Amino acid sequence: MYRARGLVGYDVSLTRELFLGEKNLSEYMSIFELSGISKGHMKEVNHYLKNYLLYLDYKIDKTKSILYFKQIKEKYAIATYKKQMYQIIKFLTHFGIDWAKDIELPSDPFYYPKRINQQMIQQTLSLFQGHQYFKQIKALVLLGASSGMRAEEMYQLNPEDIDIENRIIHINHNPSNGQTTKTFQSRVSFFTKEAEEAYIEYLAYFHNDCGLERLFSQTHMIHLFRNAPIRAKDLRKFFSQEWDRRGGPTSIKKILMGHSLKGDVDLMHYNCQSEEDLKKIYDRVMNSKIEADASINSK
Repeated sequence: MYRARGLVGYDVSLTRELFLGEKNLSEYMSIFELSGISKGHMKEVNHYLKNYLLYLDYKIDKTKSILYFKQIKEKYAIATYKKQMYQIIKFLTHFGIDWAKDIELPSDPFYYPKRINQQMIQQTLSLFQGHQYFKQIKALVLLGASSGMRAEEMYQLNPEDIDIENRIIHINHNPSNGQTTKTFQSRVSFFTKEAEEAYIEYLAYFHNDCGLERLFSQTHMIHLFRNAPIRAKDLRKFFSQEWDRRGGPTSIKKILMGHSLKGDVDLMHYNCQSEEDLKKIYDRVMNSKIEADASINSK
């Protein structure tokens, strides 16, 4: 018999099953949304939970749940399996399912970061030379490669978030405006003069009835990069690696890239840098070209 704590209003059978319907899922997702997560992540989590509940016909049964967990473990990579299971366990725990806390997830596989160098940036731009959206692609590549933004953060950018004159990008955590960051904190980063030139050229195209509604729409950009040597998410890897290759301080890189500072005693308690300080350090490190050969021009 299940012990379901604090479930007033939920239909709990006397012997085996707890019924959780669409209303319960909707209420849970409304609570989940309060944490300030993005709409995309909300949709993803809702998809995981909906598939689980559909498999169980909305009746939470331990034996059938284990069968479902085995199926998704066989179907997906460990990282994806763990991501789904984390959300399902969190969901079950919310509704007081005692056995959920006994589920142990596998360890993460060893991860080898993909090495991204300037040649790969050049190859990507060369691939798109003459493309209808070359100006947009070049702006995204150079902004991403020189700022260290996450791909999702670039997809959420609005023109007013980019200060061209001072080469500053305001990376906002503002869920009400469809903008979120992984750490739930807004921050700034910067971009090179080469990226500035590419963005100015793209912005003129963007504001000239080009048919694009957003600077870098996620669906649109993912489709464009499907056969490219690198993906938009790899631009952040390039920035991290290139920063280190140029001898930039790791503490400043963490701030610019929006890493979680938990556990970093220096950054949490001692190392405080103003926006002006960060800009000076950035320009000392990233003051040379990182984009393609000068012969690759916008068309």
